[in-house]
Amino acid sequence: MKDYYATLGVDRNASQEEIKKAFRQLALKYHPDRNQGDKEAEEKFKEINEAYSCLSDPDKRNHYDRFGTVDGFNGQGGFGAGTTFTTIFEDIFEDFFGGFSSRGPKPTRGADLRYDLTITLEEAAFGTEKRITIPRWQDCTECHGTGSEPGTSPVKCPQCKGTGNIRFQQGFFSVSKTCSKCYGSGTIITNPCKQCNGSKKVRVYKELNVKVPAGVDNNSRLKITGVGDSGDYGGPPGDLYVIIYVKEHDKFKRQGIDVYCEVPISFPKAVFGGEINIPTLNGEHTLKIPAGTSSGATFKLKGKGIPKIGTFQRGDQIVSVYIEVPKKLTQRQKELLQEFAKISGEEIPGGKGFTSKIKDLFSS
Repeated sequence: MKDYYATLGVDRNASQEEIKKAFRQLALKYHPDRNQGDKEAEEKFKEINEAYSCLSDPDKRNHYDRFGTVDGFNGQGGFGAGTTFTTIFEDIFEDFFGGFSSRGPKPTRGADLRYDLTITLEEAAFGTEKRITIPRWQDCTECHGTGSEPGTSPVKCPQCKGTGNIRFQQGFFSVSKTCSKCYGSGTIITNPCKQCNGSKKVRVYKELNVKVPAGVDNNSRLKITGVGDSGDYGGPPGDLYVIIYVKEHDKFKRQGIDVYCEVPISFPKAVFGGEINIPTLNGEHTLKIPAGTSSGATFKLKGKGIPKIGTFQRGDQIVSVYIEVPKKLTQRQKELLQEFAKISGEEIPGGKGFTSKIKDLFSS
């Protein structure tokens, strides 16, 4: 992942003023006109341009800080992503001319939204559909996004004549400054809408169904296009990113697409073998225990794990067994174990026989 802050040499908490200052210095240093024929300087100039085109836009910067990418903003930085040389020139010399723009208001994409969704391991394994509610900004339904009370309309700004900019000459430069009266919109609202107070947007709560595919894991990200905040000046809405969190399971541990569990078996079952019922994500499964199974032995259940997204592959379930030592024995059980120890001739270091160890273990 590209570190745009490192490219500009600024801290992640840098202000817009600090970002502009760092960009201005680097742009002047590596500008192609000053480094003709220097391919390294040309590439460096492209990198700082890409970084600045992201960090100078509050919405892009917020998206980048949250998701580590500028996907969804219809560009990857550079001149091709909507940042022309005029844009860069204006940013470099902004301090000299007090801030200007020759572009005026333009369609602006709405902000992306994030929703954290917690699901169970079973839901992650087989997929699910969840009903969620998200807060978002959308155009006011009363004034249809004009900001004016129904029946009235914004008036043309008398200062910029509706252009949103005021042009002026500075030496041999002809530049445009954003209109200070209408703030670049080209219009002034004289009779604000009572529902949105002239802001053009209202906060609403939208319900929608989210389909969670089988195989998702912690921090999986689902993108739902077009349900983020609405755009400005006819711009498209942002997107919604649903971040998945899978709750811990009381029986299973997940590693990739495999699941692990531990189950107890009795001493006789370990010695003579037999069958036991074990839990799986699909329900109970009968597992055959061979005679002479030792504690810690593992068994693999093919295809009982988690599916791999986008494939037909499915993980396995790994079952570890441990011999469960009984805490209470009847008199008859003690006698049989003592007989077993006597026949086996088991001894422990120090001369203490297996029979004595058994007595000590289960005496109360």
